Amino acid sequence: MNRKIIHVDMDAFFASVESRDNPALVGKPLIIGALPTERGVVSTCSYEARKYGVRSAMNIKEAYRRCPHGIYMHPNMHKYKTASRAIHEIWSTYTDVIEYLSLDEGYLDVTSTVKLFGGASEIAWKIKERTRNEVGLTCSVGIGYSKAAAKFASEEKKPDGFFEVPDQAFFQRLVIDRKIEGLLGVGTKSSEKLHQMKIYRVRDILENQQRVIQVFGKRGQQIVEMAKGIDDREVVPYYESEAKSISREHTFQHDSVDLEYLKSYLLLFSKELSLKLQAAHLYGQTVTLKITYATMRGITRSETVEPTNRMEDIYHAAVKQLDRITIAPIRLVGVGVGNFTQTKEEQISLWNMENIEKNDKKDKLNEKLFKLRQKYGSEIIKTAAELEAEKKISDINNPDSRDTNSSVKDRIVRKEGKI
Repeated sequence: MNRKIIHVDMDAFFASVESRDNPALVGKPLIIGALPTERGVVSTCSYEARKYGVRSAMNIKEAYRRCPHGIYMHPNMHKYKTASRAIHEIWSTYTDVIEYLSLDEGYLDVTSTVKLFGGASEIAWKIKERTRNEVGLTCSVGIGYSKAAAKFASEEKKPDGFFEVPDQAFFQRLVIDRKIEGLLGVGTKSSEKLHQMKIYRVRDILENQQRVIQVFGKRGQQIVEMAKGIDDREVVPYYESEAKSISREHTFQHDSVDLEYLKSYLLLFSKELSLKLQAAHLYGQTVTLKITYATMRGITRSETVEPTNRMEDIYHAAVKQLDRITIAPIRLVGVGVGNFTQTKEEQISLWNMENIEKNDKKDKLNEKLFKLRQKYGSEIIKTAAELEAEKKISDINNPDSRDTNSSVKDRIVRKEGKI
């Protein structure tokens, strides 16, 4: 059976959401990420900003050098996730074989459902139409006989594009004189090495297949196959239960040694991870603390715990590891949960009956909180500990909003020296 795969890629997703919600931003060079005065990179930017050479993952200082008159904004992840859920809901109307690559990008295998909807083209156009009408955003959609072909097709007419690569022969004619950098899997290092071999175009790869395979080995075989349009990879549906771990982390604008400040982030991260685990009906058995010092030295510390999806358990395990590490200026903190199980089993003995009864009560409260947050939103229902953590973070990150007698220096300490 000939496969029909659709690749959907939202156009400048974060920037487009902001422009949708604020028409004054339409047509402006909009850069989402850090502010020019901060540490960080560009998350995404509008097409107007791209004209000045601004790109995703670019250092924000370089972005500002290239586009000083741009509009710089922090990302609003809650808003983007809401839009993403609406987009994914549209996709799921047409197939259940969906590989989500990110909030705004994914592959859909519609091979088994094309007849239900009148063909792959009909599905692709419906996705574009519904995305515009129901979510207020545009997307570029590509149809292909493989994942690589579909991905190539979606990039062919950006933004707001539609294109189809029906078969391998069409693919080869289309890419034969394109630069090798356009091939899926040919990154910066691979292209540099190929350039040293005087290989610049896809045609050059096809004319030097054995050389490429000899130099790159198995990787070279993959490059040659991509140049020929051969791609047998399946669209692999993603399920939270199949993930090996989930995590959250944050890079500070100023290095910190304030333990309470760090713990505030760990608490809010633990809440997010707890909600993810509960939504997936999973329990984690390993909690990992991640730290990056100002010297760029990174460490991780893990602890095995009883299977849990409770925020407090994740938080206490992370804090336990934090209290054991060397305290020196820290630029990044994160927490992860892994080693998943779908059942929560506790060894029952005469000695831990009281603890099990307490945990049962905690689980019931946890379940009630989860249901309330599902109904009203995680930002509406908050515990006192969460509110206190948010206040701590806000006081430090926005010192001007506090009492003028209080100084950010009381909370953030800069030190010189080695760990």
